[in-house]
Amino acid sequence: MSRVFITECPRDAIQGIKTFISTEKKVAYLQALLRVGFDVLDFGSFVSPKAIPQMRDTHEVVKALDLSNTKTKLLAIVANERGAKEALAYSQIDFLGYPFSLSENFQMRNTNKTIQESLGVLSEIASLVKEKNKELVVYLSMGFGNPYGDPWSLGLVSAWVEKLTSFGIRRFLLSDTVGVAPVEVITSLFEHLIGKYPELHFGAHLHASPKEATAKINAAYKGGCRAFDSAVRGLGGCPMAKDELVGNVPTEKLLTYLTSKNCNFDANPLHFEAAYNQSLHLF
Repeated sequence: MSRVFITECPRDAIQGIKTFISTEKKVAYLQALLRVGFDVLDFGSFVSPKAIPQMRDTHEVVKALDLSNTKTKLLAIVANERGAKEALAYSQIDFLGYPFSLSENFQMRNTNKTIQESLGVLSEIASLVKEKNKELVVYLSMGFGNPYGDPWSLGLVSAWVEKLTSFGIRRFLLSDTVGVAPVEVITSLFEHLIGKYPELHFGAHLHASPKEATAKINAAYKGGCRAFDSAVRGLGGCPMAKDELVGNVPTEKLLTYLTSKNCNFDANPLHFEAAYNQSLHLF
């Protein structure tokens, strides 16, 4: 029975919502998700409030969370050294996530930096994370190609993985940032990277419309992927990529698929149903 690791991504689900969700409501929803028992909860980000206004209260959120009755680990997104230092001040946070784009155009849109500038930032963050004995997760944005005409190939992705491992990075999330990846590309990329770097941890951060979600999950699974990001009801997406949010892989579809494959994963069905119902009143 395959063990599959699940990261629930409420941060990605709500970051693009323009109406501010109160800190109290965020904390209540996150507590419901913590009760489900996912491996990791991508709960917030330490980024500029001008860029992502919805995340301006992440400091207050992390202070209010009760982690006494959960095994779920917390992950926060950062985009620069300042954000990394802020996140690392909280012992509750186990993982820092950094979006590193393989598309120059998207790196500028997302962090206002070139790829080379972003590489320098990532190197500094990796050092900070190592000092605190935390783990850094790198999201390879536009990991399956991009709509901007920037170069992409299996070899290019592999070369960047090779480069980033020199910083001590061992966790990579291949991101279909705008939901355009063909299923055959998803499968072949995971097969290629997992076969070449069996010592590394590769996961899937897929954006997809509801009708395409299961096919993309299946494509990654066929390629050997055993770690998935998802969001309840498939809400959200990257507000820096397009005006219209593509949507995340719905957690309910992911759980249904993994159950059909007899996979072993951590998620309590009753607590998930409660969190799902709570989301209906939050968004």
